[in-house]
Amino acid sequence: MSRLEKKIALVTGAGSGLGRAITLEFAKQGAHVFACDRDEQSVQETAEAASKNGGAATPLRSDVCDKDDIASVLSAIEKDSGKLDVLVNNAGITQREDFRHISDEQWQEILDVNLTGAMRLSRDAFGLLKVSGSASIINISSIMERIHVRQLSAYSTTKAALAGLSRAMAVEYSAFNVRVNYICPGYAETAMTKRILRNPAVRQGLLDRTPMNRFVEPQDIAKAALFLASDEASFITGEGLTVDGGMSVSL
Repeated sequence: MSRLEKKIALVTGAGSGLGRAITLEFAKQGAHVFACDRDEQSVQETAEAASKNGGAATPLRSDVCDKDDIASVLSAIEKDSGKLDVLVNNAGITQREDFRHISDEQWQEILDVNLTGAMRLSRDAFGLLKVSGSASIINISSIMERIHVRQLSAYSTTKAALAGLSRAMAVEYSAFNVRVNYICPGYAETAMTKRILRNPAVRQGLLDRTPMNRFVEPQDIAKAALFLASDEASFITGEGLTVDGGMSVSL
């Protein structure tokens, strides 16, 4: 039997990068995935890729910052399945800006997507998660929650807060058999990091700091998420899983 057979999953930011890889892996392992993204075309492509691989994914255009969108997504899941077994809060954005010059609008936008969206969805989905009897929430944080570089103060702040929120939620939700964990990816070659990694000097510098001498592949994160979503992790909650090839522990 597949590791997520008959599970119902919701993945945000599923249109590309880590979210697409997680969606495809979950579908491959037997889950019915509700794949959400504010880019309708990209999330449709994710669903089509899942179908070609023999999996099942329902594409939903939604913005995690929009309360009505969240309500609509959860309503669709309730009508279709009546429960939610796995929630992956992956949607995230970043923008480089010196902290001295960051505007209130820039700060608020990153906060809304990376942190408030995950909080609101985890809170509002509680009823469906409780029905599962063995649900799992997986928040995608970052090694930037504890390793900092210039011009990413807002991003790092939201990822550190998301890690803290995960631990707090784990305590509150444990009585209802809802586990909450988080993953801290290192540098992955996705649309979010493309601008940084195309600089040869920066690219090589990051590789030099990574003992395993390569960047994170989206599939690396998908496999980590699969473990945390599966029954194999049934007694793990409130934990962070770092997937960075050793970068965060190297000198």
